Amino acid sequence: MGGAVKKVRILSWNVNGFRAVYKKGFMDWMHKEKPDILCLQETKAEEGQIQKELQDVEGYHWVFCSSQKKKGYSGVAIFSKEKPLEVAKGFGHDSFDSEGRTLVATFPGFTLCNVYFPNGKSGPERLQYKMDFYKHFQAYTSKLRKSGKSVIVCGDVNTAHKEIDLARPKENSTVSGFLPEERAWMDGFLAGGFIDTLRLFNQKPAQYSWWDMKSGARARNVGWRIDYFLASEDLKPKIKDAYIMPEVLGSDHCPVGLDLVTD
Repeated sequence: MGGAVKKVRILSWNVNGFRAVYKKGFMDWMHKEKPDILCLQETKAEEGQIQKELQDVEGYHWVFCSSQKKKGYSGVAIFSKEKPLEVAKGFGHDSFDSEGRTLVATFPGFTLCNVYFPNGKSGPERLQYKMDFYKHFQAYTSKLRKSGKSVIVCGDVNTAHKEIDLARPKENSTVSGFLPEERAWMDGFLAGGFIDTLRLFNQKPAQYSWWDMKSGARARNVGWRIDYFLASEDLKPKIKDAYIMPEVLGSDHCPVGLDLVTD
């Protein structure tokens, strides 16, 4: 006999600095939403720097992965009501793992990859770094799938996949984040057995998760959808909803969510 079906709500948010968002009502939001799992990107903090703030996160296990290259840079975190069976910091490549961009947590029913993918806008060298990261991460998830694991990838992918995923595709066709090679990688990743979960439920345009703060783009909803939940195809029958939460302020990104059931 199988066990009881369990509902799991996962939220993902690039907070653009944990200490900054903490001062903007983060705990009120978290206690209101009560996610089973919360994945954060761009925390810009080491665990030791935010011990006081973490005391408010009652009822959750947490794990942080911070950049070893420089302080106040990058970083990811997972908060979960249920302690993960296993957690890995990184995916086995020192040049990528040292920037504190990846946490891989094993839960009953799925392996969750919380990833802050690199930004390629600062120049050719970083764009190449980003494309290399994409390539090696895809190989890693392929290995997970071949070993029989169901996989969920969430986080800031730093690329809008299709023209529908950003307000001004033509103007940004030569900008990192919407370059042909970046979009082609997303095509290939999905073709390799993953689903863009939002598009199972929402085919509308103007569904954005990031807005440029300097230009006041959020008020006009001139944005990009660069934050995703990508799930392996075997999980499709278990996915009940996927959504964006643009009403949540505190960062230049908004949270995205995934609701699923597990056995």
